[in-house]
Amino acid sequence: MKLLITGSKGQVGTELKQQLAEIAELLTPSRAELDLANASAVHAYLAQHQPQAIINAAAYTAVDLAETEQKAALAVNAKLPELLARYCAHSGAYLLHYSTDYVYPGTGTEPWQEDSPTAPLNYYGHSKLQGDLAVLAQCPSAVIFRTSWVYSDHGKNFRNTIIRLAKEKTELSIVADQIGAPTPASLIAAISVQTLQRYQQGQPIAGGVYHLAPRSYCSWYDFAKIIVQQAEQQGQSLTLNASAIHPIPSSAYPTPAKRPLNSRLCVDKLERALGIRLPLWQELLASKTL
Repeated sequence: MKLLITGSKGQVGTELKQQLAEIAELLTPSRAELDLANASAVHAYLAQHQPQAIINAAAYTAVDLAETEQKAALAVNAKLPELLARYCAHSGAYLLHYSTDYVYPGTGTEPWQEDSPTAPLNYYGHSKLQGDLAVLAQCPSAVIFRTSWVYSDHGKNFRNTIIRLAKEKTELSIVADQIGAPTPASLIAAISVQTLQRYQQGQPIAGGVYHLAPRSYCSWYDFAKIIVQQAEQQGQSLTLNASAIHPIPSSAYPTPAKRPLNSRLCVDKLERALGIRLPLWQELLASKTL
């Protein structure tokens, strides 16, 4: 199978390349080879290479910048998925697309269901929701994985930032009223591989939206403390002790883009579709070396 991975140098894209290398012929164009914000260039690339499946791991993820760079966010988060979905609908190719908890309003304390009302709090979430809607409209057989709080061994993410700050600072203040599930890119890739293999075996899961995240939840403050505690246990040289991390409300750390307080995602639908039990986020973090 000829498989196109967009955003192949990102956190999820890097994991996908590692996990899919032996089961598919991978197309992983760099930004220099393919400008994903250029619709004409994407059209030409698809016509030339004719992938049989596409995993769209590309996204404009600068949440605060998206408030002012709306055109750039919309091009990658909405226009690109729409174009890929239209290609897949016409060619019969398989499409797997990634989305975010930011499409929900972030209110309450109950986990969001896939059919919960959407109401993004910021333009990043708005642009991702427009992409979801376009994919569902153009290619109903496509699978959309909405995930949250992605981290990996490489790239810019919360876990790596906390490790860096723990080597520089003696105190930290971290937001404690935003709740979600830290999700390793390796888990997203592994579930994506299972989903693709089901398709290859002629037993695809139904098209539509699924939540992909570990079980259990925490705050950013909780996550930061456990990251530092784990680094201490692994013998890293830190200037920060976990006891010197202090909880603060979101109101004490204002940002250009408003963040959801409730990013809990119910994952029952995905577990039923694949016949699996997703692990706890603590188990996944504990399995990694920092």
